[in-house]
Amino acid sequence: MGAETADDPNTALSAVAEQWLTQAVPGYEGPGRLEKFGFGQSNPTFRLATATKSYVLRRKPFGELLPKAHAIEREYKVLKAMEGTGIPAPRVYALCEDPAILGAAFYVMEFVEGRIFYDQTLPGMSPAQRNAIFDAMNAAVAKLHSVDPADIGLSDYGRPDAFIERQVALWTRQYRASEGEPKPAMEALIDWLPRHLPPEQPARIFHGDLRLDNMIFHPTEPRVIALLDWELSTIGDPFADLAYHLLVWRVPRDLFRGLSDLDLGALGIPGETEYLQRYCQRTGCEEIPHWNFYLAFSLFRIAAILQGVWMRSQTGQSSAEDAEETGAKAGPLAEIGWSIASQAT
Repeated sequence: MGAETADDPNTALSAVAEQWLTQAVPGYEGPGRLEKFGFGQSNPTFRLATATKSYVLRRKPFGELLPKAHAIEREYKVLKAMEGTGIPAPRVYALCEDPAILGAAFYVMEFVEGRIFYDQTLPGMSPAQRNAIFDAMNAAVAKLHSVDPADIGLSDYGRPDAFIERQVALWTRQYRASEGEPKPAMEALIDWLPRHLPPEQPARIFHGDLRLDNMIFHPTEPRVIALLDWELSTIGDPFADLAYHLLVWRVPRDLFRGLSDLDLGALGIPGETEYLQRYCQRTGCEEIPHWNFYLAFSLFRIAAILQGVWMRSQTGQSSAEDAEETGAKAGPLAEIGWSIASQAT
């Protein structure tokens, strides 16, 4: 399959790709077809369907990419390391770093049958069912942050020292690479964050994008069976990972599928404080210090990510139709982050 057809929604594989898959993926029996999923702002994701089995294939976008972005190889490494740990993650089968096979690096993993929820309010569910889903999500995040990376061969997966300091610098650079029109809130956060860094925490696996719709739930039970989208993963401060996960409690529904302007009690969704308490009970932490910093940093980070989404929409490299609209939310999210940061000073 050449680059000219690889983004078609339903595409037959080339003989070269079929040969590679047959040799690299245990039990693979072609021919297969790639059926593009509608989600995925960053790395194009496909169902790889054969007559007997389905897989998932994720690859890098074509074209020139930002430094350290679209880290397919890192996704594969962390997923492989987590096999057998109890962390809900899909099994991976093979990594291909040769762009001649499919036009860009890619990996193949299992297709996990289950439910993905895109609406944080979980329409159609009872309050008790919503509470159970949120509790299952909490348990999955706590399990991830309870595993020592060194115990599963990931001590070299990232630098744990000065993690937050380096993250602030990284996302500042990523933002500068795609900033477009000036955003005063981003400039204020770029100045404020390095001057208010919290003490370092013991390193844990940092997923980087712990959202409800990056989790597959059991078909009938309130249980997470797979955490998805590990492109941004590393090892680092678990509280920063947690704060990003909890941003929906600080964002209104019309901006980024948030919860801040909803009656959570009526919905059966735990409030931010209760959700944090459940996490601490599961991980053994007494409290989470400097919480406003972590929230402000996380909003800065997502704003930088969305600015990159916007830039890819302008250069034709986006894999999602709504990329420009999604990227335009960077400014409002940065403004919420600066508001939180201002309260912490």
